[in-house]
Amino acid sequence: MSAQKSSETVAVLGASPKPHRYAFKAMELLKEYGHSPVPVNPAFDEILGEKCYPRIAAVPQPIDTVTLYLRSARSNPLIDEILFAKPRRIIMNPGAENETLAERAREQDIEVIEGCTLVMLRAGTF
Repeated sequence: MSAQKSSETVAVLGASPKPHRYAFKAMELLKEYGHSPVPVNPAFDEILGEKCYPRIAAVPQPIDTVTLYLRSARSNPLIDEILFAKPRRIIMNPGAENETLAERAREQDIEVIEGCTLVMLRAGTF
């Protein structure tokens, strides 16, 4: 485990209970690295022992980072809700890039990173 800056609350948009999915692996690794992953997916009640929220607006605590595992067609309807949560940054994992969300987030001084949460955690750049 790499040196850790501080624990973050990380909303995992598109979280999945399926072990082969990258969103599941991200939940596991975020926990391993001491962060607080918050799964967001209306299809599930719980993932890895964490309450799963149907939408980002239902998450009761402040969100430091949103890590996105939804293609733009699925994330476009969520743009206003994501921005309303006022995360410090949004990580767009490979395949989840969304230029409209990125532009609007940057207008609100929210950092946008196109990268892989798993790689960032392992490389110590999260």
